[in-house]
Amino acid sequence: MQMMSFSVAPLDQGMSFKAKAYRALRQAITQMDIYGGPSEIRLDERQLCEALGVSRTPVREAMALLEQEGFIRSMPRRGIFVVRKTKAEIIEMITVCAALEGMAARLFVERADERGMADLHETFDRFAEGELADHVLEYSDANVAFHQSIIQASGCTLIADLTDRFFIHMRAIRRVTMRRGGRAETSIVEHRDIIDALTRRDADLAERRVREHTLGLARHVEQHCDFLD
Repeated sequence: MQMMSFSVAPLDQGMSFKAKAYRALRQAITQMDIYGGPSEIRLDERQLCEALGVSRTPVREAMALLEQEGFIRSMPRRGIFVVRKTKAEIIEMITVCAALEGMAARLFVERADERGMADLHETFDRFAEGELADHVLEYSDANVAFHQSIIQASGCTLIADLTDRFFIHMRAIRRVTMRRGGRAETSIVEHRDIIDALTRRDADLAERRVREHTLGLARHVEQHCDFLD
């Protein structure tokens, strides 16, 4: 069992402490390497209160909301843990995201301006395929930003809201798979193919390449992530 291993800043005045505690804790969980170790991550309520500079009430209220949303779970006499999905659950999640991200790519072609296109190029221009092994974590973050950029630039709030439900686990699993089975090298080639389709404003091709790329992640998880079972 892993203990909480992240930092949060003390909360300032303004919105309710419950809302601020929720936002801070959700952001902290998003940054965790949930699947990087063999065991669950345990959250310590007292440490959280001290780190946030608030009493237990807003922290408990925030945790109750996070549990309702499926990010954490409380276990009697054991504590509060960040939820880890099973391999089957993750593959199902990725499959749903493939459909949503594919549609986001189609909408991106129709709605994104030239600045949005340029941003996608800049995301990956700094990574050379032969040097990825030395920059896997940086590339993983760029990978997540790439997918988020397409979703945001699609202009579809519902797609953004739906994918946000999966974001914590998608970010974590994308990060851990980058270190396994040559996923990073495959990913960068596929991303450049996607950018090519987006730049050419080919909606059909962009949608297909994004969908196939994300489904490729599902296949990779099936083949290389037995530690999730």
